Amino acid sequence: MEAGEDFGPWLARQLKLADMTQTELAQAVDVTRAAVSAWITGRAAPRPETIERIARALNTDLATVHTRTTDTQAGLPIGWYHRPGHADGGRELGNAAAFAFDADVGVLARETCQNSLDERLTANGQPVRVRYTLHELTGETLARFREAIQWDDLFPHYEAAATQEQKVGRVIDAGLRDMYEHDRLVLLRVDDYNAAGLTGDDYDDGRFAAVVRRQLDSHKSGSSAGGSYGLGKATLWATSRLGLVLMNSTLSEPHEGRTERRLIGRLDLPWRQVHGKPWAGPAWLGRPDPESPGATVARSWWADEEAVESLHLKRESGEPGTSFLIVGAHDVASLADDSPSPDGDEGEEVDSIQRMHRRLVRALGKNFWAAMTGGGDQLPLLEASVRTLRNGDVVLPEERVDPTVAQPSRTRALKAFLNGTTAERLSEAGQVAMARVPLKLPGHDGKHSTLGEHQAVLLVTEAEDDEERNRIVAMRGNRMTVRDAVVPEISSSTNPFQAVLLVGRAAGADVPYADEAEAFLRAAEPPEHNKWGQTEELTLVYSSSAHRRISTMIRDANRTVKELVVRPKAKPKAGGANLGKKLTVGAKRGKARPTAGNQPKLQNVDAEVLATGAWQVTGEIKIPSGGDAWRMTPVAKFEVRSGARPVLAWAELVAVNGCEVVDGALRFAPGAGTATFQGVTDPATHTVRTSLSGLVVELRAGEGEPRS
Repeated sequence: MEAGEDFGPWLARQLKLADMTQTELAQAVDVTRAAVSAWITGRAAPRPETIERIARALNTDLATVHTRTTDTQAGLPIGWYHRPGHADGGRELGNAAAFAFDADVGVLARETCQNSLDERLTANGQPVRVRYTLHELTGETLARFREAIQWDDLFPHYEAAATQEQKVGRVIDAGLRDMYEHDRLVLLRVDDYNAAGLTGDDYDDGRFAAVVRRQLDSHKSGSSAGGSYGLGKATLWATSRLGLVLMNSTLSEPHEGRTERRLIGRLDLPWRQVHGKPWAGPAWLGRPDPESPGATVARSWWADEEAVESLHLKRESGEPGTSFLIVGAHDVASLADDSPSPDGDEGEEVDSIQRMHRRLVRALGKNFWAAMTGGGDQLPLLEASVRTLRNGDVVLPEERVDPTVAQPSRTRALKAFLNGTTAERLSEAGQVAMARVPLKLPGHDGKHSTLGEHQAVLLVTEAEDDEERNRIVAMRGNRMTVRDAVVPEISSSTNPFQAVLLVGRAAGADVPYADEAEAFLRAAEPPEHNKWGQTEELTLVYSSSAHRRISTMIRDANRTVKELVVRPKAKPKAGGANLGKKLTVGAKRGKARPTAGNQPKLQNVDAEVLATGAWQVTGEIKIPSGGDAWRMTPVAKFEVRSGARPVLAWAELVAVNGCEVVDGALRFAPGAGTATFQGVTDPATHTVRTSLSGLVVELRAGEGEPRS
């Protein structure tokens, strides 16, 4: 027999769908019941002439029996199953999980794209492709779609729910009025490709049941997965004013011998009474399950091409993944978006979906720019695009989200890391500085033990003119932005910058304790996945103080950023080390010099004592117009009450920005307004113990004192 689902399981399911016993089939095809049993168990196969009789008995064509890639039409018809009201009189007036999120397409993009990233098929190394399609239906196109979803059967339930004086009822009422008064309905479809798809049984543990049947079930593929609460899928229903989502999945693993066009619909309504009967809330569109009581519970079905087309769920290829169709999509946040339509005033209806289109593009670029960035031998993890249609016609063409446009400087920083082209310091335009920031991972003993130290990666680069400035974003393995905050206490004179903190597998799969860092930070994320901090899970798995390890990492990251880009001000040092500064500029002997009015001046100095006993000095120099012609040398001296101050030799003198070190002197970049240097003194030249001394730093014209 030809390829397809094994004949035995296929035949057993057809008998259930047709409500036919093995004995009845045996009589219809003129064989013994034992023969039918042997077919079902796989111990024997029917002869060709018997297959023809089986097809007639099941009221189907011969090709369906041969290929076995779809069910026969002998089963119960596709329809809606509404969960009956609870026997104890309990009522749910809405899906509580949906209340965790706003009806906001930006939130929807964040949660759905994260879920697609979590389900990316990694074996081929290719990115997961996610496409958002806004599709407004009107007139006859809308009428045909309502017929396909069996609207006449649904309407009494909507009508009953809309009369209830609570939030869900008011949202449904608004959705119904909008559809009937304006004769329009907005569909928002989310397709992903190169993803796992809704695999598994309709009811048992698996991706399908986690999404379609259950609440708070997070069925994830790997340790770096973003989701952990099972709430993200609720954004699909929260974005629908009708509480209705249809699904078409192409599976990465066969179920019932098939992979393509597995369809199901789920409706989330509050408790209601229809025709005198109470209904609990959810409902499912599918084929009645013959194994359920009275064959009433709807399960997924393998649809034909015509059904997929009528439900606006046709996928572009047989690549694994899922299409989610949100029926009656709305975006409360876009109502506050007063930016003009990109194509001019074309009417309120079209403009509303244009605003949703733009908000989707912005949200994807803001949250997933890093996942869309590749470099070295790594492809991007994600590709995302948005398109907008009206009755099948293009309103806004497909727009692929470009991370270099959405976040140019951050993308440059990540590319440099992936390409291995980072530097230790920012000394030239366009450079990316990299440093390591430790994260001490707690043990699982509920105490203050340390499992190990993970080294996160910190990237810093200059910001573009039209970007947000002086911020640090943080992420882990799936490269979705989790934390986005301003670096505190930055001097206004600092060149604008952007910083990126890569933790867990984002810092590199081979970095020690990467997986442990993933688990730790995943437990520290709230349902919104927009920060790291104290959560109940973190307390239960680790300890009540475990969140302080994250605070320490963030504090160290901010401090390291400042070391790379900030021009610090002088401050007293603890331990008796009194820092002074003397802003003295002298002329280099024997050479003509520019006028005194354009001499560079040392205006800010910061210093600390290192473990070696050396002073580490960071200085900021103000360069007036024409001052870049000077060559200046910083000189470190011990502070003394009388007599000449002992000069300390530099063990190291490096340029930070706006200058370069040439033969022990600083040469300033043309047109630079400020410059920053850093020096470390040579302890061998210290005539006084460092902890008992003060320090003076002078700026001299010319070569100055020789370095050791």
